Amino acid sequence: MAESLKRQILVERLLAALEQHDDLGAFLGEILDDVAEFLEARGAAVLRINPPQWEAVGKTGVGVRDMPIEAAAAALDAGRLVTRDAWRAVPLTATHVFCARGVGDAAEMERLTPPLAAASRIVLAGTRRALRIQRLERMLAITQIWRQKCRLETLLHAMAEAATDLLQADRASIFLWDRARGQLVGRPALGVADGELRIPDDTGIVGQVLQTGEPRRVGGGMGEDQISRQVDARTGYRTRNLLCVPLTTPAGRRLGAFEVLNKVDGHFTDDDQQGLEELAAHAAVALESTQEFEDLVSKHQRLVDQAAEGVQLVGRSPAIEALRSTLGRVANTDLALLILGENGVGKEVAARSIHYLSRRRDQPFIAVNCAAIPETLLESELFGHEKGAFTDAREARRGKFELASGGTLLLDEIGDLSLAGQAKLLRVLEDKIVTRVGGSLPIATDVRILAATNHDLAAMVRARRFREDLYFRLNVISIELPPLRERGDDVLLLAEHFLAGFCRAMGRRPPRFSPAARQRLLAHRWPGNVRELRNLSERLAYLTTSDLIEPADLAFVGGAAAESVTEPALGEELTEATRQFQQRYIQQTIDGAQGNMSLAARRLGLHRSNLYRKMRQLGLPATEA
Repeated sequence: MAESLKRQILVERLLAALEQHDDLGAFLGEILDDVAEFLEARGAAVLRINPPQWEAVGKTGVGVRDMPIEAAAAALDAGRLVTRDAWRAVPLTATHVFCARGVGDAAEMERLTPPLAAASRIVLAGTRRALRIQRLERMLAITQIWRQKCRLETLLHAMAEAATDLLQADRASIFLWDRARGQLVGRPALGVADGELRIPDDTGIVGQVLQTGEPRRVGGGMGEDQISRQVDARTGYRTRNLLCVPLTTPAGRRLGAFEVLNKVDGHFTDDDQQGLEELAAHAAVALESTQEFEDLVSKHQRLVDQAAEGVQLVGRSPAIEALRSTLGRVANTDLALLILGENGVGKEVAARSIHYLSRRRDQPFIAVNCAAIPETLLESELFGHEKGAFTDAREARRGKFELASGGTLLLDEIGDLSLAGQAKLLRVLEDKIVTRVGGSLPIATDVRILAATNHDLAAMVRARRFREDLYFRLNVISIELPPLRERGDDVLLLAEHFLAGFCRAMGRRPPRFSPAARQRLLAHRWPGNVRELRNLSERLAYLTTSDLIEPADLAFVGGAAAESVTEPALGEELTEATRQFQQRYIQQTIDGAQGNMSLAARRLGLHRSNLYRKMRQLGLPATEA
């Protein structure tokens, strides 16, 4: 097979893997073997630097002792492909390096680098965006709890607990600045009498952060000698790594420092630092006055507005205008709502829109993927558990119903919930009371329930695969989101909206679609709906360099993810060619609807009975249920 053809096949594998993964480790785990085989390498790895340490994000044929750290560091410093011993290494991102051992053709490795680097950047950007949204929503919940704390001691403990949970740290402390005595007062301080630790305000890392107003990150071989071991001696605790940021009010007044200790897995990253800085900004406002929360409410409201901006319903088609009107009418009710639609149409976006349009918008929005919860963990995940309720229950934990109290709970993929799980869910929906696993105390819940599915629940009820009583309990109001192919020019609006957002994040001007490219977008069937269009826009933002997008740039629209209909053989009479085309087109539409004839009929623009009549005319099996 020619090398160019092999390379093209490998690039198509990269694009296919992009559709499946939003985690770089999982993405590399799927494609790294193929990359190594293509380069005829004896081993390959992608290394990431988290200063000062290197760690393997993905590897194949490489042991821990064989990690090519020297080659990776040299490639990152040089900004190009370098060779060290048997290794060739080339940068993929500002922090990631691709290394391959035993590659004879350096030029082939250089030709493969741009698509591999672009794919890695896309996955990383998706991961960081998801983490950012998750942290914003977590902070919404955290600051809402802080608003209810009026005593300083209670507030400090709540802040420390929130930081350890959000950043996966072992401990956290808030050091308040006692200017008059020149001391820092650390609370909570475990292992110290009265839970309070006093140290001079120039001691250790915390003192440096207070004096300079700059965050510090220590660990993994970087700056451990600057950790104050006197503090460790007083607390009986061994600090391996730490992250410390200043506590500064919006007016610029420095209150102290916020510190987290000992990352549970590895050491603290740039993303951890950003998260703690954001948390510290809210903490400083709350600490400035534990009695008056106007500033905290203002910051909380800005977080709500930021989160709401990410869930816009973009479009001007009649279907979307009608949907927008419906969501506005139902948002401020507490009625259960069932959201229907194909995969990728934006059911979770619609659910979030309902939440942020409602009077519950300042309270938590919790989404639960019912298909991803094992049957054995269902009750624990939804209703919580007490310490010791089962083998791994080392501490009490609130379930999703408690976490969403006062807000909105989205039960996504509800059609994939087992019958036993449906029975447990129904009981809670009717009683509005949860009891944790291993507990006996009933806990009242005030939660708005939204459910979403791409299944035909009515058909599942008839087939006894979904409980009829739960169906009617959830289906008080139902809305169906239109597929993208039925939204006309919304395709262009969405493409430009997504492309502008990705280009803004990259710091580049968004390219324009040529008239021919616009026609290509409108002609495509979009089987993956809005999700497919969003992924396409992300690839265009990273992979195109011109200011004008042409149809050739959209070649992958017609790839494996797209619906395709085999053309009839040339030489057939027009009547026979038309019949063959209709046969294949109808059968592929039915297959795409997973045998759901009502859905297939809607996609074909036919009544269900007319679809069966057409199938019989074409000689297709058509047994009407």
